[in-house]
Amino acid sequence: MRVPLLRQLRDPLGLARAAQSEHSAKLTPRTATADRIVDSICPYCAVGCGQKVYVKDEKVVQIEGDPHSPISRGRLCPKGAASEGYVNSPLREYKARYRRPGGLQWEEIDLENALDMIADRVIEARRETWEDSDEQGKPLNRTRGIAFLGGATLDSEENYLIKKLFTAAGAVQIENQARI
Repeated sequence: MRVPLLRQLRDPLGLARAAQSEHSAKLTPRTATADRIVDSICPYCAVGCGQKVYVKDEKVVQIEGDPHSPISRGRLCPKGAASEGYVNSPLREYKARYRRPGGLQWEEIDLENALDMIADRVIEARRETWEDSDEQGKPLNRTRGIAFLGGATLDSEENYLIKKLFTAAGAVQIENQARI
């Protein structure tokens, strides 16, 4: 039926066909064509809203609030609702930028190389700042050359593992921004 007035008379609240055009009636939601749905948590603040990430052909096609999340009950703030745009943005970086000591220009390096550089620096900082014992000979077995500040969106299990990792490395300055 093409006459909008007649559609509205048959559906006075505008909840069914009256609210649809011929074009919109033929549309399929992006979520209906997804290969799989991945549960996730919004990365933007300390609230930890639940997200449903819809994936098709290994590409994120939609991100929505998780109605089963006890925290957000399916709701997302504007940043969380725009997450899919961030994931699929043509401006998204896939390389790290590095400026050499004394350098004036940034250069692009691949992520694997960047991670290797970070690991080398952590190992070197630990080696150079390691403290076996204090002046009285009491064992310290620590380094104050490495610190960690975690993000508020990390869950308890992730924080537990990070604490174990950095404690095993001898770090004593370990904090999470959710507690600051």
